[in-house]
Amino acid sequence: MNYNILSYLIYGCIMVYIIYKVGLICYRNGNVFVLHLMPTNTQLCLYINNILLTGYYLLNIGYAVYSISTWKTIQNTYSMIDTIASHVGSIVLTLAVLHYMNIIVLQLFFKSKKQHI
Repeated sequence: MNYNILSYLIYGCIMVYIIYKVGLICYRNGNVFVLHLMPTNTQLCLYINNILLTGYYLLNIGYAVYSISTWKTIQNTYSMIDTIASHVGSIVLTLAVLHYMNIIVLQLFFKSKKQHI
């Protein structure tokens, strides 16, 4: 049995689910958040939210594919579970950091914009 192929399939399924679900949740909740920051221009809020979602998908898909390319040969089941868990964990941690960075940057951007008006 080739553990690498099996690991790629398991990892791919987990990552597709996580990337899709987290993106959908952040998109729905982010729309409300961006609308709160800029209540007068709803169309621009939708554009910003769509750009954030597109960037999110591109970044995470790219990182997941790159992550697979750095794997070493997997010899046994223990190594397979360890590799999948560590790579999924690193991507989930990266997702959390990026999400909070987006919130902070948007708040700072719109706060500075309100001060200039």
